[in-house]
Amino acid sequence: MTGEPLGRVTSIKVKLGLLVAASVVVATVVGTAGAAGGVTPWLAVPVTVAVALGVTQLLAAGMTSPLRQMTEVARQMARGDYSGRVDASAGDEVGELARTFNQMAADLGHVDGERRALVATVSHELRTPVAALTARLENLADGVEASDDEALEGVLAQARRLGGLVDDLLDLSRVDAGVAALRLADIDVAHFLAELVDTGTPPGRGVTYDVSTPDGLTVRADPPRLRQLVGNLLDNAARHSPAGGSVTVRASAGPRSWTLEVTDSGPGVPTGDRERIFERFGTLTGHEGGGTGLGLAIARWVADLHGGSIRFTDPDPDDGVGGARVVVTLPLLPSATHSPRPPGETSMTVTPVPTDATVPTPVAVAPPSLIAPVFGAFWPEDDVPGRRDLVGAALAVGVLAGVVLPFRQPGLALFMVLVAGTSTLAYAARNRRDPFTMACLAGCALLCLPVLLLDAVWISTLCWMAGGILALIGVTQGRSVPSFVLAGLSWPLASLRGLPWFGRTLQGLAGRGRGPGLLRTVVWSLLAVVVFGLLFASADALVASWLGALVPDWTIDTFVLRAFVAGAVFALLLAGAYLALNPPRTHAADLATPKPVRHRYEWLAPVLLVDAVFALFLVAQATVVFGGHDYLERTTGLTYADYVHQGFGQLTVATALTLLVVWAASRKAARTTLADRVALRASLGALCLMTLVVVASALFRMSVYQDAYGFTRLRLLVDVFEGWLGLVVLAVLVAGLRLEGRWVPRAAVLSGAVALAGLAVLNPDAWIARHNIDRYEATGKVDFDYLGGLSADAVPELMRLPEAERACALPSGWGRDDEWTDDWLAWNLGRARAGDAVGGESLPAPPPTSCPGDLGVRGR
Repeated sequence: MTGEPLGRVTSIKVKLGLLVAASVVVATVVGTAGAAGGVTPWLAVPVTVAVALGVTQLLAAGMTSPLRQMTEVARQMARGDYSGRVDASAGDEVGELARTFNQMAADLGHVDGERRALVATVSHELRTPVAALTARLENLADGVEASDDEALEGVLAQARRLGGLVDDLLDLSRVDAGVAALRLADIDVAHFLAELVDTGTPPGRGVTYDVSTPDGLTVRADPPRLRQLVGNLLDNAARHSPAGGSVTVRASAGPRSWTLEVTDSGPGVPTGDRERIFERFGTLTGHEGGGTGLGLAIARWVADLHGGSIRFTDPDPDDGVGGARVVVTLPLLPSATHSPRPPGETSMTVTPVPTDATVPTPVAVAPPSLIAPVFGAFWPEDDVPGRRDLVGAALAVGVLAGVVLPFRQPGLALFMVLVAGTSTLAYAARNRRDPFTMACLAGCALLCLPVLLLDAVWISTLCWMAGGILALIGVTQGRSVPSFVLAGLSWPLASLRGLPWFGRTLQGLAGRGRGPGLLRTVVWSLLAVVVFGLLFASADALVASWLGALVPDWTIDTFVLRAFVAGAVFALLLAGAYLALNPPRTHAADLATPKPVRHRYEWLAPVLLVDAVFALFLVAQATVVFGGHDYLERTTGLTYADYVHQGFGQLTVATALTLLVVWAASRKAARTTLADRVALRASLGALCLMTLVVVASALFRMSVYQDAYGFTRLRLLVDVFEGWLGLVVLAVLVAGLRLEGRWVPRAAVLSGAVALAGLAVLNPDAWIARHNIDRYEATGKVDFDYLGGLSADAVPELMRLPEAERACALPSGWGRDDEWTDDWLAWNLGRARAGDAVGGESLPAPPPTSCPGDLGVRGR
C-alpha cells in the first residue's frame, strides 16, 4: 500500500469528504480544549488553524502526488525519457488514471525503442545494398568489370533488394498508422499460389515448392495485401530452408474461413520465440538468409486487416518435414460492416491487435512540490534537504517554552526561550557569513537581555520583537525598505512554503538507522507517561501530591495551555528556521532604477519650495527665541508650554516626510553633468540641514513640555524616535554628499536597534520615576496614579519619597499579595532590585482617599 493514510478508500469524493470532516473535527476538538483551558484567542486561533492544516496535510499526503508525478513524467517524456513511472497504488480514480498513464508510458517507450531500432536497422540494411551497388557501378564505369548480362543482373539484384527494403518500410509506416483500407476482390487460391511460387523463388537456392489446394477454392481478399502476406511467408520459408530443400504449401477451406499452411525444412522456430518473431526486426539469431525482420510483422498486419490470424505451430509429423510451420486463418468473406466505403469499392478498416511490448524497468519519480508554483521565482527551493536537527531544535525550544513560560512573569524563563530560538536561527543560517546577517543575529541576541534585566514589559517586549524583526531582515539579507517589509511578511508565509521541506524531514525519520526508532520510542514513552500520569493524578490525591512535588502545576487545564504555548513556539521557530535555511528573494521587492526626468526643474522646483517652507519655519523659531515668551503670548495667545506641545507631533511627521522628499528627488534627478550633481547636493543638502534643525527644535520642545508637565513613557519613547530620525537624516546627508546611498536602509535598521537598546539601558521606568520625583521635590507637582502604574524598575527610585507618598507611588500590588509565583525561572534583575530596595517587607495598601490625585501631570 501507498503511504497515503486514505489509500484504501476507492473514491476521490469520499476521500475529500473524510478530509474535510477530519479537519473540522480536529479543529473543533483543539479549539474546545483551548477554550476550556483558558487559552487566549490570539494564541488559540493560530494554533488551532495550524493543527487543522497539519492534519489536512497528513491525510492528503499522496492524494494529488500521482497527478504531480504525471506532470513530471510528461516533462521527461517530452525530453525523450520514457522510463519514468507514477505511483499507481491508490485504489481511487486517480490511481486508475496513474495505471493507465504508466501503460501509456510503457507503450510510448516501446514505440520509441522500435523507432530507434528502425533507424539503426534501416541504416544498416540500406548501407549494404547501396555500398554493393555503388561498388559495382564504379567498376562498370571504370572498365574494371565488363558490362555483360551477368554484371547487369547483379546490379539489378542489388537494386531490387533496395527497392524491396523501401517497400517494406512503406508497409511498416502503414502498420504504424494502424488503419488501412482493403480493396476486396475474388481470388482463385490455386492460381494465386502458383503465380507466387513461380515468381518468388530465390535464385541459386534450389528450393522446391509442394503446393496443395482444394479444387475451385475462391476467397474474397485484397490481392496486393494477400500477395504481401503469402509472398513474405514463402520468402521467409525459402530463406530458412537449406539449399535444395523443400517448402510445403497447403490450403484448406472451412465453413466460414480458409487456412494456408507454409512449412519449411529449416531449423524451425523455438516455442519461446513464436510470438516475438512477429515483432518488428524479430529475426532469430543463427538463422541464415538475411532479411530486414519486417516481413512477418507485415504478414501479421495483413492477417489482422482481413480479420484473421497468423501463428507458428509444431510441424505435422505426417509431412516428414521438421522445419517451421506457420498457419494463416482468414475469413472466406471478410465483413465490411465496420469499413469505410469509398465510391465503387468495398472496403473495411481493422485496427490490429497490439503485440506484447517489452515494458522498460519502472523508475519511480518523486512528485514535484504542490506549493512551489504558488511562490514561483520569488521563493524557489533548490533541493533543500530535510533537516531533522532543525526540526528537533525547534521542537525542543517549543517544549521548553511550554514547560517554563506559562504562569510566570517575564524573566529568566522567557530569556532562555528567546536565546534558544535565536541560537536555532543562527544555526540554520550558519553557512552565510555575511557581516550584515551576523550583525543582525548578534543584535537580536542582545535585544533579548531586557527581558532578564528589566521588569518593564513594554520596553522588553519592544526589544525582543525588534530583535525578531532584525533577525528576519538579517537572514533574508534585505537591502531596501520594501525588502524589509517583505522579510516580515515572509515569516508567516514560511509556514506554508516550508511544508514540503517539513514533509521530507518527517519522511527521513522513517529511514534506516537507530535514530528513527529511538525517536519513536521517546515520543510514545512521553505520551504514555503524560496520559497515564494525568489520569492517575486526577484519580488519586496522593499520586497528585507526589507528581506535584516533581512537576508542579501539571493539571489538565494547565497542560492544555502549555501544549498551546509549545505548539505556537514550535511552529513560529520552525518557520523561522526554514526562512534562515532557504530565504526568499526579497530583492524582488526592490524598486527598479528609474529613468531621470529630462529637465532639471522638474525635480528641483518642488525641492526648492520645500526648502523655502523649512526656511520660513526656522525664521519663526528665531523670532520666538529673540522675541521671548511675552512676544509669543502677545502674538499667538499661547503660553510657551502650550506652544511647544502644540507642534511636536507635526514636526515629527515633517521629519519623516523630509526623508520621503529626499528619496523621491534623488530617484528622479539626473547626475550626468557637474551642474546636475551640484544642484542635487545643494538643494537636498540644505533640506537635510534644515531638517536637523527641525529635529533639534522638536527635541527641545519635548524637553520644555516635560519640565512643565512631567515625564511619561510615551514622551520618552517619542524623544528616542525623533532622535533616531535625526540620525537617519544625517546618514542621508552623508549619502547625498557621496551620491551613493544603498547602505542607508541597513544603517537605519541597525541604528534603530541600537537606539532601542540604548533606551533599555537607560532603564526607562526608573528614569521616569527619578525625574518626576526631582520635579516633585522642586515644584510639589506629581501624578501618583501614573507613578503607581510603573513597573518594579521604578521601586528603588520611589523609595526616596516619604513614607506616606511612597505607599501611594509604589506600583500597584507591589510587596502585597502577588498573583505570580516568582521562582528562580521567573527571576528578573528589576524585580530583584525592587525587592532589595523594599527589604522584603509587606507594605500596607493605602486608603483610597489618602493619595493626592493629579498634581500637575497632563497629557500622559
